[in-house]
Parts: sequence; structure tokens; C-alpha cells
Amino acid sequence: MKDLSLDCGCLLIRLLRPLGIRAQAKPRRFDGIATAIKSREYRASLQGLFAQRFRVRHSIHSRTHMKIVCLALLVGGIPAMAPACDLCSLYSTSPTSSTEPGIFAGVSEQFTHFGTLQDNGVRVDNEVGQYLDSSVSHVFVGYTISPRASVQFNLPVIYREFSRPRGSVIDSGVESGIGDASLTGTLSVLRTKSGDFSLNWELLGGVKFPTGDSSRLAEEEIVNDPPLPPSGIGGHDLALGSGSFDGIFGSTIVASWGRCFGSGSFQYTLRSEGDFHHQHADDVMWWAGPGYRVYERDSSRLSLQLVVSGDTKDKDTMDGETDGDSAASAIYLGPQVEVGWRRFISVFAVDVPVSVRNSGLQVVPDYRLRLSLLWRF
Repeated sequence: MKDLSLDCGCLLIRLLRPLGIRAQAKPRRFDGIATAIKSREYRASLQGLFAQRFRVRHSIHSRTHMKIVCLALLVGGIPAMAPACDLCSLYSTSPTSSTEPGIFAGVSEQFTHFGTLQDNGVRVDNEVGQYLDSSVSHVFVGYTISPRASVQFNLPVIYREFSRPRGSVIDSGVESGIGDASLTGTLSVLRTKSGDFSLNWELLGGVKFPTGDSSRLAEEEIVNDPPLPPSGIGGHDLALGSGSFDGIFGSTIVASWGRCFGSGSFQYTLRSEGDFHHQHADDVMWWAGPGYRVYERDSSRLSLQLVVSGDTKDKDTMDGETDGDSAASAIYLGPQVEVGWRRFISVFAVDVPVSVRNSGLQVVPDYRLRLSLLWRF
């Protein structure tokens, strides 16, 4: 499985490079830095600016303390991809998906590029080109029990390529393998149709299992040797799993009128303490937006949707101590396209962050790409 994740991750990153979407192992934005680093005043100010990185106790903006999380439920019978971070994979919104009993299976991909460095929500110079390219591929299989209920099993395969300053060197490498698997179920509590108008409201519940490698959580934070700046990538950013059993709860609502439709969803992930006494903060994710079915004929359709989405989490804890650079809150905006043909469904989306807040020093997302392929048997 690890060889598969390496091959898939490498292939994805190589395919993105011709488009200008790339992961560089070499330092970026280095022009003029070498000269400036020679200055004692610069080094003193740099150390003073970042020295408190490991002691930060600031909160993200008070409004981000709301526990509302994004779940990528595949509405109306398309399976739900646990969103957020690595649980998440994609949002789907079509109110026309089949609800006939039967097996469904597929794969989904979420690629996120983290290349901007922020200190407590304020952008700072990324002098040595720190970055994290995260590819999370979900393999899923499920069963639609009835028009009102379905179950789904997700197994993520993760590939992460990164570059960061650590100690006295630039640490570049790859983390790959399976992530934390999840088992979820959906139940439609309201389904009504009157003429061209229809409404569907679903509830979600499930559990996440500690199947991913959590060894990176034990990584110690160190102060880098001058002239290297502090790192915005920690062990919790690279870990493939949490080592904890977590609860997943959510809801999705879809309304349509003729070819127009609108949908929204949220998910809350209730975290428990994992390996190395590390406790991830609870995750909240949400998404919503209007859409229009551009083409619909027989068993074929094409739908477009404008999606606004967000995710937020508070600070993690380690041995009861708060991790000052682990809280984050982001809002994204972007288009989503869904194509359906007979028993095949594909969804593609682009998410661009319009607001990102974080605690401490972190690399934050620049963009996110999502793709899903599903087949109903």
C-alpha cells in the first residue's frame, strides 16, 4: 500500500508541474536574503520575531471558536467523503443522484498546496521556501440500503512532500502511507417533492479508526540554528494518523426547483486522545452554495455550482500542554462541476482561500483541487 501511495502521489505532483502547480525542494524567494542574513541586526530581529513560536498562547479570532466543521457528504446517494484536512476529500451537491439500493465504489483525490507562511494570521516572508504538498486519495465502497439510508467505508492513501528548515539544515522529504479509515452512515430524515420542487435533509454519523501511522506526532520541536528561520511545518502536519478513535457527526440539506438547486452541509469531528498523549482539537467543516443543471437528458447530466466552504479547529494539546501553532480557520470559494452518465458520476472542484487565520507560525493553503469518480453497480 505504501508503494501505491508513493506512485500515486509522485504521479499527481508530476502531472501538476506543467500547469505551474509545483513542489520545489529548492529554496524559493532567496534573492537578496544571503546579504541580509549577514547583518547582525537582521538576525537579532528575526530571532526576536519568531522566538516565541513555541510559547504562543494566542487564540484565533473569537468567532473561529465556533465548532462548525465541513463534511463532504455526497448528497442524494453519492457517498460522503469525510472532509477537512485529510478526512475530507470532496463535496458533492447534486440533488438528482440515484437512491436505488445497491453497491457503489470509487476513488477521490484532494490535492492541497501549502506555500504561504503566516504568523498569527499575518503573512511573513517565506525566505527558504517552506512548503507542503498534500495529496489525499480516498478509496471507498458503500451500500445504499434504501432511498433513505446508506453506509460507506473510506480508506485514505496519503502522500506528502515537504521542505522546511530544521536544526542547521533544510529538511526535505516525503511521508506516505494509509491514513485513518472511517465508517459512516447516512439517514434521510426528510424527503419531500411537490411539482418541480424537492427537498432532502440527511444526517450523518460514524467513527474514524486509528489505522494511519502516527509516529510523526512524537517529533520534538527544536529551535533552528541561525541564520535559518523557524519552521512552519511540525510533526502534527506530517503525521498520517492520529492514533485515536474519533466520532463523526454531520448533516446535509439539498433543495431543488426545476434545474436550479442549492445545498449545504456541515460536519463535526469529536476527537479523543491519541498516541503520544497528543489530542487533536475537534474539527468543524461546512460548505454551501447555489447550483444549476446546465444539461439533463435521459441518464446524462451536467451541473455547475459555486461553493463557499470553511473549516476551523482550535489548538491541539500534547501531554496537557497547548500546541501554540496548531489552530487554524479558513474560508474557501470556488467552482464545482459534476458530470453524470448512467451509473457513473464525476465531480471536480477548485477551492481558493479567501480568508485564513492561524495561531503561531504555520504554512497555510494557497489552493485546493478535488476530484471524485464514482460507479454504482
